[in-house]
Amino acid sequence: MRIIFMGTPDFAVASLNALIEAGKEVVAVVTAADKPAGRGQKFHASAVKQFAVSKNIPVLQPVNLKDPNFLDELKSYKADLQVVVAFRMLPESVWNMPPKGTINVHASLLPDYRGAAPINHAVINGEKKSGVTTFLLQHEIDTGNILFSTEVKINEEDTAGDLHDNLMHAGAELLIKTVNAIQNNETKPIPQDSIKTEELNHAPKIFKEDCLINWNKNTVEIYNLIRGLSPYPTAFTYLDDKVLKIFKSEKEIVQHNIDPGKYISDGKSQLKFASKDGFIILKEIQIEGKKRMLVSDFLRGYHLKESKI
Repeated sequence: MRIIFMGTPDFAVASLNALIEAGKEVVAVVTAADKPAGRGQKFHASAVKQFAVSKNIPVLQPVNLKDPNFLDELKSYKADLQVVVAFRMLPESVWNMPPKGTINVHASLLPDYRGAAPINHAVINGEKKSGVTTFLLQHEIDTGNILFSTEVKINEEDTAGDLHDNLMHAGAELLIKTVNAIQNNETKPIPQDSIKTEELNHAPKIFKEDCLINWNKNTVEIYNLIRGLSPYPTAFTYLDDKVLKIFKSEKEIVQHNIDPGKYISDGKSQLKFASKDGFIILKEIQIEGKKRMLVSDFLRGYHLKESKI
């Protein structure tokens, strides 16, 4: 069975590698165009492109997925199946091309958490589990018939980065199970509308304004927001008028009479911000213009304007 793989970031590389290690015939890869990055703004290839090149797999990098030249080139590979992992929305002329359809690996238990940022939102909402789902693409995004799914536990301390890595590996395993079932004509697609659920959660794209911490919220909500945005795009607040990104924290639920958003520090090893019903104790941070570091290292080299201990 001839397969075309479509994906861009590291999350997709695990699935592409799994296909190759399982002996599947990946005839081409479609990924994003090279983009300028870093101080020198040199062009960098996507993680998927770098991996595909290392395996001598042909790489297509269309700017416009409806470009007739791209569609002709895609058709020339005579793929039986297309696999999409962390790519962009496809036009019907692309996803409807192969005879066995196009399948997607989505980082949630569909139909819950449809959208661009399911990993972040699951952690932000304090979920105890997430998972991955394989499904057949159709017109509306993330709504196609489900093929298989598998659950992944979310621990209380897990960040979005931790869940990303766990789902990345679970997704690669589920993809191989799905491709094998398609090859053997053993799939039984399940319409998402037939799955009984309570009110569905959504996972829209996260913007910078979503990352600013509102200290008037309760401690658990803020703690989950920090976990759900770490390591990227990262929750932030302001410390002495400077942007302070928070990567890791601990929560302390306790009554106090300090205004939410005010900080307390011993100037040596502890820095914490007041919330509505407790404190967020900072563990790993990055103040603008500096690198990411432990709070103890930060306090050794930074003079706080306010300190209440």
